[in-house]
Amino acid sequence: MRTPVAFLIFNRPDVTERVFAEIARARPPKLLVIADGPRPDQAEDAEKCAAARAIIDRVDWECEVLKNYSDVNLGCGRREASGMIWIFEQVEEAIILEDDTLPQPTFFRFCEELLEKYRDDERVMHISGDNWLFGQKQLHCSYSFSHYCLSWGWASWRRAFRHYDPEIKLWPMLRNTSWLLDVLGDPRAVEHWRNIFDLTYAGIENVDTWDFQWLFTIWAHHGLSALPNTNLISNLGFNREDAAHTKGGANDRRNRLTTPEMIFPLKHPNFMVRDKDADQMMFDQTIRPLSQLSLYDKMRQKCADALPAPLRRSLASLKTKLLQSKQIDVSRSS
Repeated sequence: MRTPVAFLIFNRPDVTERVFAEIARARPPKLLVIADGPRPDQAEDAEKCAAARAIIDRVDWECEVLKNYSDVNLGCGRREASGMIWIFEQVEEAIILEDDTLPQPTFFRFCEELLEKYRDDERVMHISGDNWLFGQKQLHCSYSFSHYCLSWGWASWRRAFRHYDPEIKLWPMLRNTSWLLDVLGDPRAVEHWRNIFDLTYAGIENVDTWDFQWLFTIWAHHGLSALPNTNLISNLGFNREDAAHTKGGANDRRNRLTTPEMIFPLKHPNFMVRDKDADQMMFDQTIRPLSQLSLYDKMRQKCADALPAPLRRSLASLKTKLLQSKQIDVSRSS
């Protein structure tokens, strides 16, 4: 293996150890590690963070280890966003995993071959290890092109990530144009993502993640993502109390994803055109199932869209703070 691997960790040494074992099998020549600091209100965090970081010290192959460890807790959004920026300041390209994203061993070779093939092709901005089609669409090639940059395990280049803006400052200029409909071709998807980008633009604390901003960046630059024809990543975070974004795993189809190996040599697509049918299927059945689109939800979104942008942002921020306060009250009473 020739490609650097980046690894994002926090306070879960058990899953960190499992993913680290797969990285060790791949033996990358350079390992970049991003770690968030302990939360001040969680007494066990300091010990857990130290235990997770100690796993990195087990590197026993010829490897340059670069560490970007925070002494304070930045949260998922700020820590991962700043960590991703740091990664591509250090290296031209990288394969990226988080502490709960367990790769199928062929994931590394798949990413490495596509990083080389599309290294100088500005159209491709992201290589994913995820496939959320559940075998419902058979691909004739080893991968297809998509607008969705699934990022449980992924790879990219400095030349693509240099466009990344965690504040999505372009959103106000694009929001009320036809841009999002031109990208997605589906009014329902436009409604869904407009709401997410409104929250994201209002402040990273509203979504506490980095990847909505990366998705926006790719769409704003007419970029494509390469998605494998078989899923190569399983998420170990489902049904855990310490999960950040996968607490509802029992009802999430992605909790049941399998990870068949990628077959080599890779069969490349003849044309660089996104698979619109696959994107639509993924949106309808996984990203936002149609069964969740009630009449109330539709009417609420229509009313929200009619409000001035500053008021929408203020209301979104207030709603988030109220929900967070409610969650804190519930946790204290339990």
